[in-house]
Amino acid sequence: SGYYINYKLMKKKVKQYGQQLQQGEKDRRRVLKDFSKMLDDQIETIVLFLLEQQGRLASRIEKLGKQRAILAEQPDISAIAELREAYREVGLDLIKLLKFVDLNATGIRKILKKFDKRFSYRFTDYYVSSRSNHPYSQLQQVFKHVGVGAVVGALSRNLADLQERQGSYLSIYDQPASALKDPIIDMINSSVDKLTRSTNFLRFLGQHALIAQEESPSTAGEEEIEDQKYHFVSLMLNLVNTFLYMVNTYIIVPTADDYSVSLGAASTVCGVVIGSMAVAQVFSSVYFSAWSNKSYFKPLVFSSIVLFLGNVCYAMAYDTKSLTVLIVGRLLCGLGSARAVNRRYISDCVPARIRMQASAGFVSASALGMACGPALAGLLQWRFKIYMVTFSQSTLPGWLMAVAWLLYLVWLCISFKEPNRATEADDTPHNRASGQSVDIGQVENGLAQPLLGDSESKLNDDDDDDEEDESEESAQDSRKPATSIGSAYRLLTPSVKVQLLIYFMLKYAMEILLSESSVITSHYFNWNTSSVAIFLAILGLTVLPINAVVGTYISNMFEDRQLLMASQITLLVGIIFSFKVTSTYSVIQYVVSALVTFVSAEVLEGVNLSLLSSVMSSRLSRGTYNGGLLSTEAGTLARVVADCTITAAGYLGIGSLLNVTLLPSLVICAASIACTFLTYNSLF
Repeated sequence: SGYYINYKLMKKKVKQYGQQLQQGEKDRRRVLKDFSKMLDDQIETIVLFLLEQQGRLASRIEKLGKQRAILAEQPDISAIAELREAYREVGLDLIKLLKFVDLNATGIRKILKKFDKRFSYRFTDYYVSSRSNHPYSQLQQVFKHVGVGAVVGALSRNLADLQERQGSYLSIYDQPASALKDPIIDMINSSVDKLTRSTNFLRFLGQHALIAQEESPSTAGEEEIEDQKYHFVSLMLNLVNTFLYMVNTYIIVPTADDYSVSLGAASTVCGVVIGSMAVAQVFSSVYFSAWSNKSYFKPLVFSSIVLFLGNVCYAMAYDTKSLTVLIVGRLLCGLGSARAVNRRYISDCVPARIRMQASAGFVSASALGMACGPALAGLLQWRFKIYMVTFSQSTLPGWLMAVAWLLYLVWLCISFKEPNRATEADDTPHNRASGQSVDIGQVENGLAQPLLGDSESKLNDDDDDDEEDESEESAQDSRKPATSIGSAYRLLTPSVKVQLLIYFMLKYAMEILLSESSVITSHYFNWNTSSVAIFLAILGLTVLPINAVVGTYISNMFEDRQLLMASQITLLVGIIFSFKVTSTYSVIQYVVSALVTFVSAEVLEGVNLSLLSSVMSSRLSRGTYNGGLLSTEAGTLARVVADCTITAAGYLGIGSLLNVTLLPSLVICAASIACTFLTYNSLF
């Protein structure tokens, strides 16, 4: 307890510095120098204790290694079991140490944020960059935990060697990292990942879904409860629902303008046709999110039926010669959007150990559906009649999706398994902490409580009401989910609001690009439906490769906030180059600028949602009005506004459509860059 950051003292010092500056007792430079020295001293205390404990752990591992060498020559089953338990005890102490570092890192981030807020000065940038890049940096020990990897590696190797390998002569280095099944190593790796927020392709994709992940390893009791709720086929049904809905969204884009013209409307009315689905989704997201508190099966059945009816209406609009029927069909499709249910099912019913994979599957299904929708539209180039019902490139997307949702509904009714709500209700923090099963998880909780109990509450309770950060919640309310739109809005800090603005901006830019593509390419380049479909499918197919590059390589080289700023600037460049400023508009200019815009928006979406999950209150990770719902509403609203903009701009003539619709994208993108710059220091 004597080695934690003295957050209470530093908070009082920040307040004292503010008074001294107002009274002229100290100038800003002296305040910065004094605060830097005080924080350096605090970090030095933490780091020296950390190094001391690492040394003790290394010494214990060395002694256990000598015992292992003896047992290798004279095997004794009981002695081997005791040795494995001794290694596990070292692992539990390492987890305890990592939690100590994690709590101190949180304290450092919070006091830096408080200092910046109090003095309206970007001190965090200066302090972190000057300390982390210095060869003698002690800050790296806290944020990068230098040396812990060696301890983890030694534990992993020795535990692996002590496992029964059934005659295998392979070492740990000859097998993939996932081959090691010892729960202690999984718990250590989870703690390390949480501390560093290290990322890979899978994690990067998972963050796209904005699905709440476990912050700490599950105990054996929790895993048993989660396994009772988990059903693989039900998870697949949710992912298929996500895929089909995205196909349903984008399959009409290449032909929406022709369909509108065939019903006597202007080609730019395609904006209303496409956007009406998003309008309905604004409302459906709320009631589906609330409905998922009681059931998953019934909302999915309702979604399938409504989507079936919506697509039938969309397809029948041609024969009824009614634009109203066409728009009603798309509205029904939007009312069937069950993406909130899909997200909630993964968050609540998939075990923590595979939740990231399921989240990545959710994003991959969305991306695949986005690519398959236009591609299917390009293939549906037939025209025939059956009993006075017309099947053409305009109506076939509706009929195809109606059949797909009908088949999905049958599969859903046969195979979906509703999770046990009684089990879910028992899965409360109280029961989780009770530790009724004697297991590693129980031992871990026993170790963690003395370490985190008093110190963590002090870190939160030390803040006075009058100067508490908006993002810092009292311990009493920190676990309560938002119960209304108003309470959810009050939890939005400036950083969260900026991230939602960025999400709105990128969705707006993408919707403008995709929805008006058929009109623009037809007007300037005389592209047919197949050409537009191929173009949109290629754009959709870039999603996963781009995320692979960013998630695997780029995100490990740069901070999320650096990627956020860079991708916004690149998106701005793509928008600027999309404008028609000369008498001619070439295919190369359009395609290249569209690719830059789309790829930048995709990169930005992943980074944006990653940061959003970091800066958003934990109270927005649960309940009806959760972070996923807020981001969905922001993105859906952006699509509605974009599609309405296309239709409104159509009254000025197709020749002006491109520049008129790009202008709002340019303004909103510039505004989001400015807002990002203003909140840059708070993006951790």
